[in-house]
Amino acid sequence: MLAFFVISCDGFFGEKTDVDFIDIPDFQARPVAYVPILPILDQFLAPTDIHAGFDELIYVVDEAAESIIALDQSGRELYSFRVPGVTAVIQDRRLNLIAIGTKDTTIAGTDYELACLYRIDLQGDLGYGLNNARIVNEIVHPFYFKSSFSRSDGDVRFTDAAVIDVNEFYVSRTGPNNDPAKFGGPDDAVLLFNANDTYITPISVTTQGGVFKDFFKMPFGLTSRAQPPQISASFSRDFFYTSIDADPDNLYRVRQIEYRETDFGLEYVPNPIGQIDTSKAFGFISEPNKFLKPVDITLAGDGTGFIFVIDEAKDSLYQFTSNGLEGVQPPPGSGEVKHIKVSFGGTGIEPNQFNNPVAVAYLNEIVYVADKGNGRVLRFKLTTNFD
Repeated sequence: MLAFFVISCDGFFGEKTDVDFIDIPDFQARPVAYVPILPILDQFLAPTDIHAGFDELIYVVDEAAESIIALDQSGRELYSFRVPGVTAVIQDRRLNLIAIGTKDTTIAGTDYELACLYRIDLQGDLGYGLNNARIVNEIVHPFYFKSSFSRSDGDVRFTDAAVIDVNEFYVSRTGPNNDPAKFGGPDDAVLLFNANDTYITPISVTTQGGVFKDFFKMPFGLTSRAQPPQISASFSRDFFYTSIDADPDNLYRVRQIEYRETDFGLEYVPNPIGQIDTSKAFGFISEPNKFLKPVDITLAGDGTGFIFVIDEAKDSLYQFTSNGLEGVQPPPGSGEVKHIKVSFGGTGIEPNQFNNPVAVAYLNEIVYVADKGNGRVLRFKLTTNFD
């Protein structure tokens, strides 16, 4: 195959962004690479999220259709379920879905479209699945932590969620009011909810400089170590998040937050994802300015421990090891001593190109990408994983 390069891409507010200076991953004919699995799943209008469930189904969010669509691992569409304003979905270990959407509400005579979390029970009287689904709870911003409402609350949005431990879950949130002294904390935050959907707290992060309520800047993608398969899912409370804050001082847009229990209590601490060691790899997740607009992140729940990041502005999929090295170990006899890069990208409609990719999932050695601009879901498998 030929190398593919970004021509241009949409910026955060829709304008074209000059990305000539960006180092774009390539996709070349080489012995170790992610190759597309056909057919392309192109029945979607605007897929904004994709999630590998603990039930080992694949859930796609089609924003334009306001629907969640369940696929089996062959790519066959099973059922769909409508959720108002839905943009993202996860599944907890009880096999409930938690969807991020909106709720139309009238307050003091003014109509608002408020951020809302929907809990969806897939177990109905006639069996399990989206065809038997029902919404059993709604968590509407800001009424999960206060009874009053201000106009700026209407501009707050949930961006992603991640299940942990015994079905507690984190939610990333963004908005215009980021005063750390504000009741409920700044709008830009990662929140903790318990298994009963009760709001617990916004996460404060401890660094050498102190404890910060406003550590998170435009958090967007969110994931945890609790990944399928169910039997081996981690109980870690750590999480990974991406930031789409374009501030030039925001050098590290993909970060890990480690949960620690100390003699002084519980704390969340930023923990670098590995070290930069050029004797082992050519690229690293912890490089400054590695990403431009990373909109999603996921981890492999199998023994590989791979980390996948989607950068919408670069139209690219990045792959890293669990300790932050870009690429995979070279196969025996290859003569390579460093990890081989398998990240790739480029703007276009070919099976290994993207147009505003926005989400990534992983299950059973298959990487799934929601390619929103092309209205499709792409699937990839590492060449070394084929029999």
